[in-house]
Amino acid sequence: MILVAVAEWDTSLFKTEFHEGDIVLKSIYAPFDFKIKGDIVEVKKNELILNKGERVSKDHMAKLEAIEQREPYPLKVVAFFGIALIVVLFMLLLVIYIEFYEPDLIVGNKELMLLASICILMTIAAKFIVISPWPSNLIPASAASMLIALLLNNRLAIITTCFLSIIIGMISGGRLDIAAASVVGGMVGIFAVRDARRRSQLITAGFVVGLANMAYFIGIGLINSLDFHTYMTEAFIGLANGVMSAIIVTGVLPIFEIASKTITNISLLEIADLNHPILKEMVIKAPGTYHHSLVVGNLAEAACETIGANALLARVSAYFHDIGKIEKAEYFSENQTGESMHDKLSPTMSSLIITNHVKNGVELAERYGLNKKIVDIIRQHHGTGLVFYFFKRALEKTEDEEVFEDGFRYPGPKPQTKEAACVLLADSVEAASRMLDDPTPSSIQGLVKKVINNKFIDAQLDECELTLKDLERIAEVFTHILTGIYHSRVEYPDDTKMKT
Repeated sequence: MILVAVAEWDTSLFKTEFHEGDIVLKSIYAPFDFKIKGDIVEVKKNELILNKGERVSKDHMAKLEAIEQREPYPLKVVAFFGIALIVVLFMLLLVIYIEFYEPDLIVGNKELMLLASICILMTIAAKFIVISPWPSNLIPASAASMLIALLLNNRLAIITTCFLSIIIGMISGGRLDIAAASVVGGMVGIFAVRDARRRSQLITAGFVVGLANMAYFIGIGLINSLDFHTYMTEAFIGLANGVMSAIIVTGVLPIFEIASKTITNISLLEIADLNHPILKEMVIKAPGTYHHSLVVGNLAEAACETIGANALLARVSAYFHDIGKIEKAEYFSENQTGESMHDKLSPTMSSLIITNHVKNGVELAERYGLNKKIVDIIRQHHGTGLVFYFFKRALEKTEDEEVFEDGFRYPGPKPQTKEAACVLLADSVEAASRMLDDPTPSSIQGLVKKVINNKFIDAQLDECELTLKDLERIAEVFTHILTGIYHSRVEYPDDTKMKT
């Protein structure tokens, strides 16, 4: 492979990559006088080296190698800074795009650093492959696209893929075919890893990208009337590119997740394993809370699916939302089997124990290294809600003294995301449904609407993006699931009566 600056008949300079056997798309002329080693004939400036449509031979490669060796050093330096300038320009355009169209995506410098790191590493990898003996269509552009889609956002991945493809095409010597191949592989990779929950799906995505690459290079070969062997070789290199990209993503994804403290659906599914040490401790020390958390997880997941939020994040967070109850499980009604522990306590002390499970849960989650998104939902799953039962008891016991409502509220903050809001609503609805004496479909429906309405009136949903239409859909889903849980059963006749 030769990468060299040559002068075309219009005397413009450009970077072109050559392999023996390639078909030249434009006539190429010598940019300066030079002599090939061992040859007495000197090639003059502007002398025709390759004619348009001519196949590159060994003699041609010798001349092109001579040009490459004589290429002025300042030209290389200028080209390097030119590429660097364009990379900076594209990164600036990406930042502007994020600022105007994805403001919620970038909450700090962490996400920008992650995006910049992926783009820079891919640019370096592309340059390394170009200057190596390997063909340029091995540049794993789809690896960057899949990483950005998994770690950040699909729409951002699409925009970044377009910019990266242009840069890769420039690095490859102004080859539009490589730029277009990067777009094809990158776009297919983004769609292939959409909603990926298992690492095996990444390998499948790699094969899909490889097949798309094959189709692209076969099409290019047919358009340029290349021989069958040439374009099939390119096609299989494209297939190898897709598989290699998947392997790269599988290997480096955990590194990027740990370094940037970002969580993907793949990691969420791994955390959702019920053999997690915290959940195993909960099932022994707080079995009622454990069962409650599983039901809340199912409710929150279904609610998020119906409104287009991250259902897996909601389900996994719901599994851990009440881990703060493990320390004092006997003080929570779902774990009590006899006399209530609160009968001997003042309403203020009882409220303090109840509300403190949020703080304990956050500390336990951080101790076990749970992701910040899960910790935030644990912190927000009660918002600034009122512990109404003990507030009412305090009012009844201290009729002469003033009771402040703020002393019986959770510390908050209120839910900041749709997922946190769905966990809050699912938690409240599930707890309230266990108090129904006769859980008929109509009574469940009325209870669900009442709980959601109370949270809405109490302003617990003011800081998230749920709409009234979302709340209506969530209520329908909750009613459907709880009706299934509390469905009536046929009463079977007693065996003794049947025998008589």
